[in-house]
Amino acid sequence: SVSLFIGFSCLLYLLFISRLLPIELIGFYATMSVLAFIVYAKDKSAAEWGKWRVSESTLHTISLAGGWPGAYLAQSYLRHKSKKVSFRITYWVTVIINCGTLWWLITPGGSFWLQNVIKNINTG
Repeated sequence: SVSLFIGFSCLLYLLFISRLLPIELIGFYATMSVLAFIVYAKDKSAAEWGKWRVSESTLHTISLAGGWPGAYLAQSYLRHKSKKVSFRITYWVTVIINCGTLWWLITPGGSFWLQNVIKNINTG
């Protein structure tokens, strides 16, 4: 899990220094990964104590939005949601969709769209 996390982080860094991704997107991935790890940790604790749980759809939404590296670390280190096959399949689908979207964002059309979104956020 650490190797995948480091590998993806290195890929993001290479895309950034190649000027294919803006720093805002790198920060977004980092934020979503930390959020994913925290939410997985809270859900694990809730499962152990019999308290209110985070829905699987929420966990998958966070992964889809870019938190999948942190979710992967949480699954490995916390041993949470790592055995349920249907959850793991859906998780990997979110990873594939997110990576496909990242690939699109480094194309000319995706890059143009992303720059406009960032500009609108910064001016709005």
